[in-house]
Amino acid sequence: MKINKIVILDAFTSVRDDLNWNAFEAVAKVDAFDRTSPDQVVERCAGAEVVLTNKVVLNSAHFEELPDLKYVGVLATGFNNVDLSAARARGIDVTNIPAYSTDSVAQAVFSHILEFANMTAKHAAAVREGQWSTSKDICFSLGRLTELAGMTLGIIGYGAIGKTVAKIARAFGMKVIAYTPRLKVGCSDIFATFASLDEVFAASDIVSLNCPLNDFTRGIINEKNIAKMKDGAWIINTGRGSLVDEKALAEALRSGKIGAAGLDVLSSEPPSSANPLIGAPNCNITPHNAWTTYAARKRLLDIALDNLNSWIAGEKKNVVNQNAW
Repeated sequence: MKINKIVILDAFTSVRDDLNWNAFEAVAKVDAFDRTSPDQVVERCAGAEVVLTNKVVLNSAHFEELPDLKYVGVLATGFNNVDLSAARARGIDVTNIPAYSTDSVAQAVFSHILEFANMTAKHAAAVREGQWSTSKDICFSLGRLTELAGMTLGIIGYGAIGKTVAKIARAFGMKVIAYTPRLKVGCSDIFATFASLDEVFAASDIVSLNCPLNDFTRGIINEKNIAKMKDGAWIINTGRGSLVDEKALAEALRSGKIGAAGLDVLSSEPPSSANPLIGAPNCNITPHNAWTTYAARKRLLDIALDNLNSWIAGEKKNVVNQNAW
């Protein structure tokens, strides 16, 4: 199959200032836009057989106005920004990029966990401010530090990232339990024992969300499930913001029911200043950048190009299954 035009709707997110789209330009003419607003999608995609998007939404209304469109490449693992049913109804293949950011996101999970455990950034800031210099104590501390060995980490979602998080946790001497609908409760692998969702909430000192966003997982951190958790437990979310009922989590942080939350994602991004989690106690929020290491973005582009070239050659790689975990 020959294609004439590739449109990239939010190019900056993937390439930043240290990568480029040169390899795609060898395939077809490329129109790369750093950012695209919803009202610009149809105009920019007109005439393109291939559209690549990271977070820009593509829905049924867009597809109806883009008769030339045959392929949507999601430049991410999650693909909830594309209406899969509408795409399939019009014969449009949708691919994603699995596993490209596994190590980077798992690393980010533990960057949040370790900050709560050791308060490294807070202590470094206190030293810069002179608090250690004026302290009476040689070993100055802002509060109780936490040893991870022996703690229970509960992982919701056990794909590539969840399994890598489990592997790291075991290296720290943690006990790992995980929930995934793919595996039977009570069985185990070398890193985790698989439990029911209720058991994960009840038994975990830390819960890490590493699942996709779908009808089952939306709002999985809510008032009801928070009530099942240990007092003072920590929650880490590097998945999707809408996995969390943000009002319920903010209230749990204020009450102390949840001891800490480390989040790389929010329900609306960039967030409103009125988001209840911004300014909530013991809540560290990073701006959806866990996946953006150079190594991960380079892998993303390599896989995206391979997906596209395979599709052109008639071999469909990483065409998404709407029901896949």
